[in-house]
Amino acid sequence: MEISDVITIGREALIVTIMIAGPLLGGILLVGVVIGILQAATSIQEMTLSFIPKLIIVVAILFVLGGWQILTLVEYLQSLLANLSMYLQ
Repeated sequence: MEISDVITIGREALIVTIMIAGPLLGGILLVGVVIGILQAATSIQEMTLSFIPKLIIVVAILFVLGGWQILTLVEYLQSLLANLSMYLQ
């Protein structure tokens, strides 16, 4: 296995990770910023106020994009296993 193979596998793994985690983290970030602005504007400093909306958005995103995320992960794993013999030479 060459160093370029390791770099390629690592780059592809990072891209797949970003594709899978990106929508979840983006949704949580957006909800967190909106809740933070509302808390600052209304002077309500309740810590649990932001937890429930974040939980709801994670469930909603997983409901909408969960199938695509699993399919992306399975396709990456299949391509990794299909090229395994090439990497082990």
